[in-house]
Amino acid sequence: MTDRLLIVEDEETLRDSLQRVFRREGFEVETAGNGEAALKILESSTYDLIIMDIILPGMNGIELLKRCRVQNPRQPVIVMTAFASLETAVEALRGGAYDYIVKPLIHEEIKQTVRNALREQSLANENVLLKKQIEERYDFGQIVGQSRAISQLLTEVKKIADSRSNVLLLGETGTGKELFARAIHHSSSRHEKPFIPINCSAIPENLLESELFGHARGAFTGAVSAKRGLFEEADNGTIFLDEIGELNLQLQAKLLRVLDDKEIRPIGGVQSRAVDFRFIAATNRDIAEDSKNGAFREDLYYRINVVTLWLPPLRDRKEDILPLAHRFLNRCSQEIGKEIPHIHKDVTEILMRYHWPGNIRELRNIIERAVLLSESDAILLEHLPDSLRSPIPRVVAALPAQALSIEEYTKDFILRYQDRYPEQQLAAMLGITRKSLWEKRKKWDLKRLMAVGKNQTSSVTNDA
Repeated sequence: MTDRLLIVEDEETLRDSLQRVFRREGFEVETAGNGEAALKILESSTYDLIIMDIILPGMNGIELLKRCRVQNPRQPVIVMTAFASLETAVEALRGGAYDYIVKPLIHEEIKQTVRNALREQSLANENVLLKKQIEERYDFGQIVGQSRAISQLLTEVKKIADSRSNVLLLGETGTGKELFARAIHHSSSRHEKPFIPINCSAIPENLLESELFGHARGAFTGAVSAKRGLFEEADNGTIFLDEIGELNLQLQAKLLRVLDDKEIRPIGGVQSRAVDFRFIAATNRDIAEDSKNGAFREDLYYRINVVTLWLPPLRDRKEDILPLAHRFLNRCSQEIGKEIPHIHKDVTEILMRYHWPGNIRELRNIIERAVLLSESDAILLEHLPDSLRSPIPRVVAALPAQALSIEEYTKDFILRYQDRYPEQQLAAMLGITRKSLWEKRKKWDLKRLMAVGKNQTSSVTNDA
């Protein structure tokens, strides 16, 4: 789209010259000989940039600048001034002008200044649009859920969104913990400030402390310059630590101190720096149990769970599956550039029957895959992966009758069936990811006794 300029200059020769220069550059140009005429034009038209002289008959350039900024606070303006009026040009800059040009004008100079101003304005507009899109994407209205569990959760979350209290989000992998964390941030008074997410399990342990708290120059081999940590980057905003249960005990101790003092000291640094942040953490582990057996600091656990919210797995909120599927269908169709408004009823039956070990993330990935494969106006059975079209066996053998904790039940289940089923299938039966299964087996030192064949003889039934 062609950029539009308004040139306000009382000297007719200069005004016409600038008009010709910028029209040759491809701009749409309008002119005015004084401030009053410029304001009349601005009543019915908008311009990407205004170039105005400081010295004008009647209303001067400073007053015109003020009036323009009242109409549009983000209106970019370049002022022109004689060398003897530089003090007035500085006053114009303080009043919101982008830049000034000293007469006599050099065409290449003013063209470059105009290009710079329009480029910065374009970036600013993109940032505003992006910020609006982010806020729309992460506000509570974007969280899909008709189930009673989600309705109750949203009610609780809205109550605590603008508080300073630490929040602990619990739930299986893929239940939307980061989405809720972002929604809390964007619904708080800190929404103008950064939201800094960190996945503690995705950063190597030897680098995590530096990522979180920063380091001074020369603090260790390779630290050729100082680095700000993510806690410092989150100053006045929100920091979100996902998979907090993966932190080692040494980092847990340092994190506890930061939460208590709201100060950080970079690795190798001698001075602490005050930081102000909202703290949200998440985990799919039972850290209450971990705190009892020494795998997680008990004092840190009590410090981070001021407000604890449990995000239910998708299999426990069946009424939300189809609304979520249609939301992902619409979004993926728009992103890929297809029109696929329908999901075949045979597909919806499978979606409703499936147990969703990967929760919402798995549903989103399956819908995205189906959109990519579909060449019609609907998602059909053939677009689903084999894991959904083939029923997964469900173990019906009884576990011990006595009451077990979730951790005890899971451990006993794995011990009983890890040598009968492949890892992917065993994870699906537990409703967890394969990575989570591997972590639990490593934690409890559960060794497989033999390779699993394709034909199992245990008592199973198809989960129809």
